[in-house]
Parts: sequence; C-alpha cells; structure tokens
Amino acid sequence: MGPALLFVAFAAIVVAAIWYGVVRKRRRRRAVAQAAARLGLQYSTKDPYNVLSLPFALLSEGDGQGCDNVVSGSYKGIDVKEFDYWYYTESSNGRGGSSRSYHYFSCAATEIPVNCAHVSIARESWLTRLGDHLGLKDIQFESEQFNRDFRVTAKDTKFATDLVDARMMRWLEVGTGWSFEVHGPYLLASSKRLEADTILVLLDVLKAFRDHIPRVVYDLYGTGQATPTEESSTQ
Repeated sequence: MGPALLFVAFAAIVVAAIWYGVVRKRRRRRAVAQAAARLGLQYSTKDPYNVLSLPFALLSEGDGQGCDNVVSGSYKGIDVKEFDYWYYTESSNGRGGSSRSYHYFSCAATEIPVNCAHVSIARESWLTRLGDHLGLKDIQFESEQFNRDFRVTAKDTKFATDLVDARMMRWLEVGTGWSFEVHGPYLLASSKRLEADTILVLLDVLKAFRDHIPRVVYDLYGTGQATPTEESSTQ
C-alpha cells in the first residue's frame, strides 16, 4: 500500500471515530432526557447551574474538567442535580507531544442544612491508597472491617466521626461503587459513568446517604433550617 492509500485509510479511520463519538453522544443525550422526563425532572445538554463550582475535590481533579447532561428538580422531596462529569490528565511523550487520559463519572448533588467540614468517603482501592503518599489522613474508626474497606479523609476528624457513625457504616458497607463528599451545605454522590436509564439509582443513593446522616450532626453543625426528619413530618 502506497503513502497515498495509507493516508486515505488513516483519514477514514479518523472520520469514523469522530462520527461514532458524535452518534454516541447524541444517543446518550436522548436517553438521559428520556430518563429525566420519566422522573419528572428537567434536562439540559449543558450546565446552567455551574455545578463545577461546587466545592468538591472530585470536581477539580486532573488538568481539565467538564460536565453535560444535567438533570435537575425535586426527587423524593429533595432538590437534586445529576450530571455527567469528566476530567482528563495530560502527559508528555518526551518528544514535544502530549496525550490525554479521560475519566468519566456520574454525579448527583443536593444541599443539606449542615455546615459540613470537607469529608471524602470512598471504597479502598489502589487509587485511594495513593492518598497516603499525598499526605491525606485516612481516618480510623472502631470497626477494623470498615477501615479495611473504606478510605475516609477529612481535616476535621471529629466532624468525620460524628458523620460516619455505626449506622452509617453499616449502610455504606452494603453499597458498591459509590463515593461521597460533603462540604459546606453540599452533598455529592458519585460513581463511574452509569447507563442513562439507571440514573435514578444514583439519586436513590444520594437520598439514602442524606437520610443516614446522624441527628447529632444536625444538632452540632446544623444551620438552623429544618432537618430531614422535621421536613418529612410537615409534608
């Protein structure tokens, strides 16, 4: 095969890859919009809420970030925002060029009437263990099994131990693949990118975490607004 044919073949592969990416993106947009409609939620292809400004560590990972397919509204009595999120890390090949590695997530966020110190909760993995080398403190709890299974990092150890009580630990142990952050009045649940028709699972996980926040957290760190128990009693 001559140089001209090689060029044509390469160009065809590039065009096919671009076309496939466009088609896949359109399919996901349509599927997420349909899932949102079934749940009575609003859908936007772009981000009208500037969710990347929320104070979560995940949303500032990498060398660049982005989000789309934003779903918003009231779900089981709480205001939620669910969105596709990605970030990339850029590396040099040593010859003047560079490449990007992309990481894709499904995220859901809500507000809670608590002034939370920043806490991150994730299943232990080789990736979370890198935190040991970054100086992040893995908080130890009374349950050795929980300590083996989860990595909890926070600057305020007392707040973290108030948040993650025995009841919360038992609930966290049941789930797989979910990570959580709290910071200020915000709560984030995240996972690897979900299929569009399963986004309600992430919303249920977000609400369940909120429902498992101990009453003492509201008593000690609450903002004075209604707690979830008080909200439910007035509905």
